[in-house]
Amino acid sequence: MKIVILTGAGISAESGVPTFRASDGLWEGHRIEDVATPEGFERNPGLVHEFYNMRRAYLHDVEPNPAHRALAMLEQHMGNNLTLITQNVDDLHERGGSKRVLHMHGSLLQAICTSCRERFHWHGLMSVSSKCPFCKAIGLVRPDIVWFGEMPYHLEEIEAALVACDAFVSIGTSGAVYPAAGFVQIAQLRGARTIEINPQPTQNAHHFDEQIQGTAGTEVPRWVEQLLDQV
Repeated sequence: MKIVILTGAGISAESGVPTFRASDGLWEGHRIEDVATPEGFERNPGLVHEFYNMRRAYLHDVEPNPAHRALAMLEQHMGNNLTLITQNVDDLHERGGSKRVLHMHGSLLQAICTSCRERFHWHGLMSVSSKCPFCKAIGLVRPDIVWFGEMPYHLEEIEAALVACDAFVSIGTSGAVYPAAGFVQIAQLRGARTIEINPQPTQNAHHFDEQIQGTAGTEVPRWVEQLLDQV
């Protein structure tokens, strides 16, 4: 049995990770165009660094929750038959024990040089004076985050997993942002069983065979336990 799991902001919010995006569309008082686009970085890199330094700092104050740990346990049992995709840019899946996580929107703990395009780990503050460890360029290092207008990572690998899976599970994601919103349809067209785990049904709910309503921290461990009892 092959399973593809997609996780979104809901699973991290239970650990206390702020969603940052408010109901008025602003991220911590900033327009998305200013802090989450390549154009915003070109206009004011200092502001962008300040915003992501703040997001990175939050990671020190949060811990994986039971949903993260349950998915890591499932990975231990299923190995390569489980594909775990996340829209989140935190490291809670990894700290929860997962070894193979596809971060389709990048990671707060990664940087990329806009000059040589090399990617590398980054754990501290980032600024306009940060230096690329490869080409030594200064001021051209940015968070390795997929911003609006940029192509998500791992799409070929994700599509290959979706067309080969027997089950697709969406956890804590709104199902509103493409291309991730279309994953359920790709899996369903190939005959996979589709399951959504969310506190409330999403606008994509009609595409799922099964709805499990509740918080990820409660429902994901329960679902994993039931699944492992069947295999």
